[in-house]
Amino acid sequence: MNSVVYSLASRGLQADLISVEVENYRSNPGFVVVGLGDTAVQESRERVRAAIKNSGFRFPRGKVVVNLAPADIHKSGPCFDLPIALGLVALGESLILPDLKNMAFFGELALDGSLRHVDGVLGMVAEAKDKGIQTVFVPLVNAAEAAMIENVTVYGVETLKDVINHLCGFENLEEKTVERMKELENISQLAVVDMKVIKGQAFAKRALEIAAAGGHNILMNGSPGSGKSLLAKAFRGILPPLTLDESLEVTKVYSLAGLLPKDDYLMRQRPFRIIHHTASGASLVGGGRIPMPGEISLAHRGVLFVDEMSEFPSHVLDLLRQPMEDRQITISRTSGSLTYPAQFLLCGAMNPCPCGYYNVPNSQRECSCTPNVISRYKSKLSGPLMDRIDLYCSVSPVKYDDLSSEDEAETSENVLKRVLKAREKQTVRFKGKDLHINSEMSPKHIAQFCTLEPDAQEVLEIAMRVHHLSARGYHRVLKVARTVADLEGSEKVSKDHLCEALQYRHDGGK
Repeated sequence: MNSVVYSLASRGLQADLISVEVENYRSNPGFVVVGLGDTAVQESRERVRAAIKNSGFRFPRGKVVVNLAPADIHKSGPCFDLPIALGLVALGESLILPDLKNMAFFGELALDGSLRHVDGVLGMVAEAKDKGIQTVFVPLVNAAEAAMIENVTVYGVETLKDVINHLCGFENLEEKTVERMKELENISQLAVVDMKVIKGQAFAKRALEIAAAGGHNILMNGSPGSGKSLLAKAFRGILPPLTLDESLEVTKVYSLAGLLPKDDYLMRQRPFRIIHHTASGASLVGGGRIPMPGEISLAHRGVLFVDEMSEFPSHVLDLLRQPMEDRQITISRTSGSLTYPAQFLLCGAMNPCPCGYYNVPNSQRECSCTPNVISRYKSKLSGPLMDRIDLYCSVSPVKYDDLSSEDEAETSENVLKRVLKAREKQTVRFKGKDLHINSEMSPKHIAQFCTLEPDAQEVLEIAMRVHHLSARGYHRVLKVARTVADLEGSEKVSKDHLCEALQYRHDGGK
């Protein structure tokens, strides 16, 4: 006699439909789980056996074999506890269950039969829907998260007994629903620092505004104490709030990584990830035996702040190059390859030299670094990486007059209003196309939407010769100029817009 229950095995942000097949033999007692499961799957035998007993059900007599099919797909984690237990109870109690073909079950069992939280539920439910599953049973604590996927019936379950009673018609579980539009209203942005508290730095603030409006990468170069880190923290407050679709994308990544807020089931703010120069390459791109998302994926749809950029090993920084271009990262291991989203906005900060005072205007301290030391320090940032940065911004020490002034600077709220207007223009411009902001434009889109006026073309031609811009640098200048024009409300890219874009195309102190 056998029973079949369905679940899903997470494979990054994708998932495979798994048939949990349970067979009972009249033989010496035994309990075997096959199907390429990891340690957590193998240990489910003890959890399931205790949960069935403590829930008041009979465990099947004789030998029990549980097969997780297909057998060539790696299965990991405790989410198979519930479907395994359900199949075993059906055999042990000789239950006649309804057709389970359109149902999937997830959940880790405690020894008393209650269900615990599992990671990655949002992504698995989304994949279940794509595979024709109409109903899912998840731990109660995961129910609201799972209910964010439309057109899937979600039941939040507290105990194994609740599932059995519902399937047998003894008691009905309440379907979990979430009002998605209300959740959209609750998505907000929280600024760590308001722009108004930052004195001076008008040039840097303008660069951050352009970066936020077009989704451009930015690198700030300045002496210690000039305000680079403070500006980066304020940057988050002038980025547009997440849309609901973006929020779901980010939530899938954080759910899989087990980093969702304990008191919430949805990421409501753009990620802001800060990485230290001691970070390894694996922590940046993701890794492990079963690769998990790294910092660049945790920064998806948000900001990756790389402080003290020149202190990082060159080989670690160069790992940013491919995801900055492709907006995704593929991690290959012997068990297979996984692709994670990595559409982040890079915000870098660096000193001009190890002591921090090389070529700093109005500085009270002189640089103590030798030319060779300065050259090695700056060479940590390779040419190909620098070519992928749209805006270079020098951050000078704040003058006394600015610090002592009682005049309040412009608030983040006012800057955000301009950023949102620029984003609205881009939304209209790219309607029906597979892009949303200026930084995503391909050369084809640049030719269509970044047409220069004749005098601007002359300026760009001179800049190409003088600054030796690469083809990538040429296209990035045009993208930034398009964003400047959007902030000004202009349909055409004029000479003034191009000149402002070019002043941020300095070599960044290299």
